[in-house]
Amino acid sequence: TFENVHAATLHLIPEQPSRILDIGAGSGRDAAYLARAGHRVVAVEPTAELRQGAEALHRGHDIEWIDDALPGLTRLGDRRGAFDRVMITAVWMHLDELERRQGMRRVAQLLAPDGIVTLSLRHGPAPVTRRMFEVSAEETIALASAAGLDLLLDVQKPSSGSANESAGVTWSHLAFRKPA
Repeated sequence: TFENVHAATLHLIPEQPSRILDIGAGSGRDAAYLARAGHRVVAVEPTAELRQGAEALHRGHDIEWIDDALPGLTRLGDRRGAFDRVMITAVWMHLDELERRQGMRRVAQLLAPDGIVTLSLRHGPAPVTRRMFEVSAEETIALASAAGLDLLLDVQKPSSGSANESAGVTWSHLAFRKPA
């Protein structure tokens, strides 16, 4: 559930309607939850099958779906400062070092002053079929700092899935704020 996946950062979700960007929206679980809570959500998903399935599944919700991807997020255009919150859930470790550096700068551009970005990092053995890199919380914190973002949260948690748990998978949950 949304609450389970985002337990470490739930307290950072705005109570008032806000502009939220969900990068790597996948099945649309998070975008739909946030739209139901009254937020204006832009959901970015580069995989056509996931995006189209999510659009069909969540058709009744006010979500703008965009075929785009980190690091450039070029189809978002010039939306500098357009989002109060950016969520990057289980995506960051699919980017190589250069893509992470470029991606963090782009995310910082998209955040409104006092806006917050949350992201989760998967640590542990990667599935054979997935392009995945080991990314530390420390590296991500340094990239965010270089992009002008302040660290709000750094929480390490074990995986909640039994297969991942037995494989030794853990997660970092990070949050950063763009100074006003």
